[in-house]
Amino acid sequence: MIKFMSFKNTFLLSFFMVISCVGKNMPHKNNSKNMQVGDSIRVKENDSVVKPVVVGANRTAAYLTLLKDKKVGIVANQTSIIFNNDFYRQIDSSQNQPGNPDKNYVHIVDSLLSHGIDIQKVFAPEHGFRGNADAGEEVADGKDKKTGLPVISLYGKNKKPANEQLSGLDVVVFDIQDVGVRFYTYISTLHYVMEACAENNIPVLVFDRPNPNGNYIDGPTMEKEHRSFLGMHTIPLVHGMTIGEYARMINGEKWLKDSLQCVLNVIIMDNYHHNLSYSLPVRPSPNLPNDQAINLYPGLGLFEGTNINAGRGTEFQFQRYGAPFLNKEVFKFTYTPVSNFGAKSPKHKDKLCYGEDLRNVTPPQKVSLEWIIKAYKNCADKSLFFNTDSFTKHAGTEKLQRQIEQGLTEEEIRATWQQDIENFKATREKYLLYN
Repeated sequence: MIKFMSFKNTFLLSFFMVISCVGKNMPHKNNSKNMQVGDSIRVKENDSVVKPVVVGANRTAAYLTLLKDKKVGIVANQTSIIFNNDFYRQIDSSQNQPGNPDKNYVHIVDSLLSHGIDIQKVFAPEHGFRGNADAGEEVADGKDKKTGLPVISLYGKNKKPANEQLSGLDVVVFDIQDVGVRFYTYISTLHYVMEACAENNIPVLVFDRPNPNGNYIDGPTMEKEHRSFLGMHTIPLVHGMTIGEYARMINGEKWLKDSLQCVLNVIIMDNYHHNLSYSLPVRPSPNLPNDQAINLYPGLGLFEGTNINAGRGTEFQFQRYGAPFLNKEVFKFTYTPVSNFGAKSPKHKDKLCYGEDLRNVTPPQKVSLEWIIKAYKNCADKSLFFNTDSFTKHAGTEKLQRQIEQGLTEEEIRATWQQDIENFKATREKYLLYN
């Protein structure tokens, strides 16, 4: 049984404990009375439209009373939105792009302010509060032009909120859309926020959102000695959990420093389960522009630890790969990365790359090694291929690079992952909130 830390407001602590127990390990029953803005998310199951997912942020009746008369900090970015009823009526289904974003949804910060919630400051993850910084680009502190709120960066030198940055806050809200991949850094930000709040006796309120790669678990499991901001915990590369479920695992497994646990409440979703096909309405980061990129990201993201370009500097990020030194007789597809939104200095900028176009492939429901193995085999000078330290951080292990270099097949490599995956599944089961 989790021992919660002391909390400044005994009544609110009791409220958190009661609410957080509701729906534990089961899907939340739909209750339209909780909806203040409206359900909106299109999901598909067996090629037919089913009940829309109601994300945690949309369930305002479940959390406004918890925030009333409190000084609130919020971890948010461009994905932290509440959806309007008619959102998907304006979508061109062939493009999976919103028609008029300003009318489709409202940012959670604007919504909370409109309800009279006293937001004191915003904390921004990688890519910044508005989501327009390059991957790896340091995000500076500043002020939000629209609201005037101070924005504190949690990417760069300051990855964990400092005690003085949390001073005076009664609660911290975390509302960010994740994509379910270990080296996607939003879950590392979640870890540090929970840790800082645990140290300062401040509760954390997570607004849950779907995982677009939530229907499978796969990839090498990170080894403790390779812990970094690209991987904080010993989990497979694809973990198959929502951001709320993952927060519960961090807390329950005592992964925070000194085995601390924070007061945690997850505002769960309605009508969600892990096998739903889910389209994100907003880019979770500049270089994940659509469903195809998000679904190919687990495998193509491994190219980030190599000298191969994975589509950055084009309009088809994580839907192609290539390099000037790949075999042009094998790779007939060519493209030239240029400086653009989200990639000011992409790999092989302004150079012709030989590679493969994956825009129309069916995304595999696994971490595919097909493309990285093919690229390595057809690289004439293999000393140019890996950036070893970076690749190890992305893979979470030194083994994967050695296996590829030794010529193991994908099937042989995948077999070495399986026992760790089974062990993780048993742990994961304790923290699931949805079928």
